[in-house]
Amino acid sequence: MDEDRPHGLDIVCVGFAEWDSELWTNQHHLMSRLAADNRVLFIESLGLRRPTLTGRDLRRMRRRFVRGLRPARRIDSPHGGHVWVLSPMVLPFHGSRVARALNGRLLAQLVRRAVRRAFPGPRGRRALWGYVPQAEILLHVVSPDLVVYHCVDDIGAQDGIDASVYVDAEHRFAARADLVLASSAILAARMRDLNDRVVDAPNVADVAAFAAALGPGPVDGPVAALPGPRLVFTGAVAAKKLDVDLLAGVARARPGWSIALVGPVGLGDPAADISRLTDLPNVHLLGARSYEELPAVLRAADVALIPYRRSPLTDSIFPMKVYEYLAAGLPVVSTPLPSIAEVPDIAFAADVPATVAAVEDALAADGPQERRARSAAAAGHSWDDRLVQIRDALDDLPGASA
Repeated sequence: MDEDRPHGLDIVCVGFAEWDSELWTNQHHLMSRLAADNRVLFIESLGLRRPTLTGRDLRRMRRRFVRGLRPARRIDSPHGGHVWVLSPMVLPFHGSRVARALNGRLLAQLVRRAVRRAFPGPRGRRALWGYVPQAEILLHVVSPDLVVYHCVDDIGAQDGIDASVYVDAEHRFAARADLVLASSAILAARMRDLNDRVVDAPNVADVAAFAAALGPGPVDGPVAALPGPRLVFTGAVAAKKLDVDLLAGVARARPGWSIALVGPVGLGDPAADISRLTDLPNVHLLGARSYEELPAVLRAADVALIPYRRSPLTDSIFPMKVYEYLAAGLPVVSTPLPSIAEVPDIAFAADVPATVAAVEDALAADGPQERRARSAAAAGHSWDDRLVQIRDALDDLPGASA
């Protein structure tokens, strides 16, 4: 047991994605690490976004229906221990009182059964850890000793979400929480209107794994095959976040540059239209990679991009790729997101001419020494550091055991 980390908890975590999602986010990275010293039950997304009739959503609904008939399943964590994963069947109509009531009854039965399976023997200190405020529906089921609201996105600002229902639930759950973790300064400020115990906890990275990109090792073949310079983005290729017009404009302005978008297309945004990119010969949609493969992708990159369009959703995002890119030593060019405005070693550009100029400056100024310096500066933003911070915050709560 690592005394520097939270330990001895029975954690019921309510996430906003599936455990085997194509892209791991904060919830996956943190819970898989907490599983080494705690017992963890992860409850997959409660279906906050209204589903569409796209192929991706239909496949997801079919998979969820099959899994919803099964008990919680045990999955080994790459960091030690294991996570129990429950895929509950819920009606994705959270604006309906009837649907919420039915979901509450179904969830109560499923979660009680899963808790018995995941936490056999004497009851430990039980935590309800909600990445969405709809976790409040389980307060009476879990009877937690500790409630954590982990606010990592302005989910209520997403298309397809019933914003008023979401915000009302967030106000209730954040006020009830013993601790609120917020992944950006904007989210933290909003949460401090609801709760006095808010911790700024920006997204971090497996910095040691990404720092390996500085040295020799495997290189992603499709990225390396592109003519240089290679501008790389890793993450969901979704129009709700990406500034498609900006990327298309840069591609047209510099047809000799290769822009590689490495990630699943349409994840969380299945109806997105990205045809403006697919028609450009120097924009390459290369598909998803596993998390373990990303350092090989970045080893082949010349510049890393965070080309998010400005919106209420993206203004509150602290992208996980920030410290992944920097740990790999890459120069980073981003649109001016308020949440990362104070992060060193990022060049900000709001339009096509400014982005082209920032990339040209980055290419001209880059070198092995600059890459090592960026990686060294990112080294303090690791999951180990974040776990120590969370342990300290939990220990400081009133009534916490020494």
